Amino acid sequence: METKKPRLQYFLYARKSSESEDRQVQSIDDQTGRLKRLAQELGITIKHIYTEAKSAKKPGNRPFFDKMMTEIESGEADGILCWHLNRLSRNPIDSGKISWLLQEGSIKSIQTMEKQFLPEDNVLLFSVESGMANQFCRELSTNVKRGIQKKLEDGWRPGIAPQGYLNELSNHTIIKDTERFNLIRKVWDLMLTGNYTVPQLLIKLNDEWGYKTPLKKRLGGKPLTISGLYKVFTNLFYTGIILHKDQTYPGKHDQMITLEEYDQVQLILGRKGKQRPKTHNFAFTGMIRCGECGCLHTAETKKKIIKKTGTLKEYTYYHCTRRKKDIDCSQRKVLNQDNLELQINELLATYTILPEFRDWALEIVHNSKNLEIEDKSKILDSLRNELLKAEENLNELIKMRYRKLIDDKFFIKEKETLQMQISKSKEKLKKSGGEKNKQLELTKKTFNFATYARINFNKGTLEQKREILAALGSNHRITDQKLFVDAHKWFQPIRKDYPRLEEEYIRLELNKSPLNKAKSEQLSSLITRWHGWRESNSR
Repeated sequence: METKKPRLQYFLYARKSSESEDRQVQSIDDQTGRLKRLAQELGITIKHIYTEAKSAKKPGNRPFFDKMMTEIESGEADGILCWHLNRLSRNPIDSGKISWLLQEGSIKSIQTMEKQFLPEDNVLLFSVESGMANQFCRELSTNVKRGIQKKLEDGWRPGIAPQGYLNELSNHTIIKDTERFNLIRKVWDLMLTGNYTVPQLLIKLNDEWGYKTPLKKRLGGKPLTISGLYKVFTNLFYTGIILHKDQTYPGKHDQMITLEEYDQVQLILGRKGKQRPKTHNFAFTGMIRCGECGCLHTAETKKKIIKKTGTLKEYTYYHCTRRKKDIDCSQRKVLNQDNLELQINELLATYTILPEFRDWALEIVHNSKNLEIEDKSKILDSLRNELLKAEENLNELIKMRYRKLIDDKFFIKEKETLQMQISKSKEKLKKSGGEKNKQLELTKKTFNFATYARINFNKGTLEQKREILAALGSNHRITDQKLFVDAHKWFQPIRKDYPRLEEEYIRLELNKSPLNKAKSEQLSSLITRWHGWRESNSR
């Protein structure tokens, strides 16, 4: 009696590369679906499905492929089911491994959509097909490089167009983005004034002008990032020049700025021509301006030998860049960084409160927050009911028109009224929901800042010091080596009214003697006045 051969078990392997070589190859889902149908037709048992979005051009680049080959070597499966041999390999190392495992019988079958490869087949057949896949990659790489070079010589930038431009797909050129070109030119103009930092311009571009990046298949349609704006300001493309692998080519696209304007912005950014690595990090550059001419203050480090000790000491100085040629700025003296930080420390001291006052303030914040949430919930319920009623009325109106109970003139008039009412209700609902905790959160942040900002400034990193100074206020400027800051309005009452309350609290000397009746009354009075002051100022 003839024994029945055991049924082979296969791994299904589907691969889609993100590189151009595979853009015309069936997608992973399509491959998997078609291969499953083939397996059903041929009576093939699929033990496991491996899918991968990786290039097979180089060995060791595909973790799931490597796992599959290891499991085949250990006898977990007998064969591989794939779309085409080029799905398994496009390099000689992986091809050689597959060929060897097939010859020695570890792989008992490789089934593609067109043919089957078996251990007893002529090895030349497999070698030719896998070699063709490898050669395709090599030729493609050469052709792509040749195409890129030709495109550059013709004056067109390969790849995705920068902000303010679009890829013209029919002729493979780059054209103006009519929606964004003028906005990008506008940020160049503002940067050239020397009155704005890149983060400030990003806020203006995204928040004030509503800038959104071009919408593509998977990306775009979002505000520009800070790194994206830096790329704009350091890209020679806007001058009409294409930079590719350290070589420049004259571009045929519409030029946005001149080379002189580009160089001027590089100086403002602290660069000379191409971007160079920074040897020093300064905490306050890009945020402090000259109080006389309005130019940014820059920083530089100098080394000096101390005569008494013979040691080398490094000093950091801030000074006005004096970039505005039409203003004869008299601010020529430098300000030592230690002196600047001392001034910031003294400034923070005028807005610092004791932890006890913070705790009392947050206690009333939490109490008021509960009331606020309750009130807001009632408001939101009312707005939702208003919206629901308007939508119900609109539905009833449509039904009446459908039954011909009303004519077109009446229907159109009432429909427009109800749609406007619905739109207004949605807007009020959105606004009420989005701002319900804004004032309370601002109050909490204010008192946390006032309690810990000075401590954190003295212990913090350069970036933390910068953030604290920025959080204190705006319009940071230096005049005659003196720092001035316009503190945010919510900090002003602390400077004005808090000191006398702190003096009164300290006079109670709670840490030296126990709390008696008289002290308790004074403390209660002080807390009550602090709460009343906080509430009146929060309004």
